[in-house]
Amino acid sequence: METTTLEQLQLRADLPDISPGDTVRVHQKIKEGGKERVAVFEGLILGRRHGRGITATMTVRKVVDGIGVERVFPLHSPTIAKMEVLRRARVHRAKLYYVRKKASREIRRKMRQIWSEAVPAGAPAGDTSESAAE
Repeated sequence: METTTLEQLQLRADLPDISPGDTVRVHQKIKEGGKERVAVFEGLILGRRHGRGITATMTVRKVVDGIGVERVFPLHSPTIAKMEVLRRARVHRAKLYYVRKKASREIRRKMRQIWSEAVPAGAPAGDTSESAAE
């Protein structure tokens, strides 16, 4: 499917070459009331969709306080002020959706470690200090 000249005028030429596995910092313009500010979203590119035309998008994932946050950015949107590639990675897949499960497994493993450190060694796991005092 060819792009029309109208679509070609809307394509951005200032975007860096990005691919799945790259860590990027996306600066996006946000209007709040009468003011406009720039919000920065930094994360891992899980994949690109919809080709190289005007409808092209990318999914960026980051972890905030142990919770995975994903955003889909239209690549050629005028709301994107700037995009920086922080780190490049060579991956063997076009879509890195497996990172979602991998990250949740690592978080569960870390939580088990924290819980085991919080419980005293002599006390059973299900027993709390309040119920033992009664």
